[in-house]
Amino acid sequence: MTAFMDENFLLNTETARKLFHDYAENCPIIDYHCHLSPKEIWEDVHFENITQVWLGGDHYKWRLMRCAGVDEKYITGDASDYEKFQKWAEVVGKAIGNPLYHWSHLELQRFFGYHGALSAKTADEVWNTVNEQMKRPEFSARGLITRSNVDVICTTDDPVDSLEYHEKLAADASFRTTVLPAWRPDKAVNIEKSTWAAYIQQLAKVSGVEISHFTDLKKALHERMDFFAAHGCTLSDHGLNYVMYAPASDEAVEAIFAKRLGGGKITAEEENLFKFACMLFLAGEYRRRNWTMQLHYGCRRDNNLTMFDRLGPDTGYDCINTHTPSDETAAFLGALEKSQSLPKTILYSLNPADNQAIDTICGCFQSSEAVSKIQHGSAWWFNDHFQGMTDQLTSLANLGYLAGFVGMLTDSRSFLSYPRHEYFRRILCRLLGEWVEDGRYPADMDLLKEIVQGVCYENAKKYFGFASKE
Repeated sequence: MTAFMDENFLLNTETARKLFHDYAENCPIIDYHCHLSPKEIWEDVHFENITQVWLGGDHYKWRLMRCAGVDEKYITGDASDYEKFQKWAEVVGKAIGNPLYHWSHLELQRFFGYHGALSAKTADEVWNTVNEQMKRPEFSARGLITRSNVDVICTTDDPVDSLEYHEKLAADASFRTTVLPAWRPDKAVNIEKSTWAAYIQQLAKVSGVEISHFTDLKKALHERMDFFAAHGCTLSDHGLNYVMYAPASDEAVEAIFAKRLGGGKITAEEENLFKFACMLFLAGEYRRRNWTMQLHYGCRRDNNLTMFDRLGPDTGYDCINTHTPSDETAAFLGALEKSQSLPKTILYSLNPADNQAIDTICGCFQSSEAVSKIQHGSAWWFNDHFQGMTDQLTSLANLGYLAGFVGMLTDSRSFLSYPRHEYFRRILCRLLGEWVEDGRYPADMDLLKEIVQGVCYENAKKYFGFASKE
């Protein structure tokens, strides 16, 4: 019987063990997409206990607790931190096959040196052991980042953000991790939202551009992109239900903009026409600035309307959207290519059925501008488990160029989430090790080292043009 999550966890061959321990394990981390708070990093927040750093805001865990029948009082309600942790321990102790089980135990091992199994039986032991350690200075936000060997962090930032904490972090030579903003303009694009008109007024105030027409909106976004670029931004990110292809005349888009800004309702077709026009403009700006465009799509959000009204978005009530047609994605990229405005792009679909389609779409638009200019993004959200990561890596290898992949990201709000990179690296080395030992690739350790360290670190650094903090 294989030991529980020991040093060779998931490394099922001698080659896999060598690839991980010799080449992957100690690579620095580039977390090019996450939801950490730059304010909390700057303030170097120190959490009082494991519940605050582990369960606060983590809708992955909330969702699993609901599946296990836990009352909302112990999830987002007014139960004490100790009671919430106890409930989580009861649930995760029996979460066999769920990546949260592996992530949680990797975090306990790497940060707190706890190598037991968390369950209802061990809840008090873990609570006391971990919380005693968390009193120490090195368990602050910056301490956790430093201990995780994180080279670069890209947060997720709205166009109206002041970026004041990015400025402070950039000027702080005592903190070695580079923290950069990433541009997330969803609120400007999502014209169907009830909050859109108010947001446009906020954007106008921050940008100094009076926004009465679509051309004004483009000017305001241009001004804010200049501001973000001055703060080191080189990535954008978009959360889409799906990638649309809906060309329209400038006059039609202006009419839709005026109608909605004036308080009128728009049709689903008009929504798509406007969003497509926004995406064409933004992609062209990204290309001109040498920014990378990330497209996260395939999610159907806020399905439980009762709980949405009670808790708001990002609380664990989203699911996979099966409406992710590859023809529209290909047509969108084709339109950008035709107008010479296709930037470096990373495609993430929440629907794992899209893996092969994405890899074949990527192959249509590669060029010498960058190694794997169009990337198939890391297995995302409901797919960042053992099978999901294995399937994404296998599809990319089968239909694309795995050696050019920019690798893993946390997509997390937690300062304890960095062992997700280790989880990914173990799965990568396991897969490559199996191929080598099966005779499908030679045991050329020089080439394998280059591939492994490229996927784990070097590719992202080159692709995004990151420089370590001086």
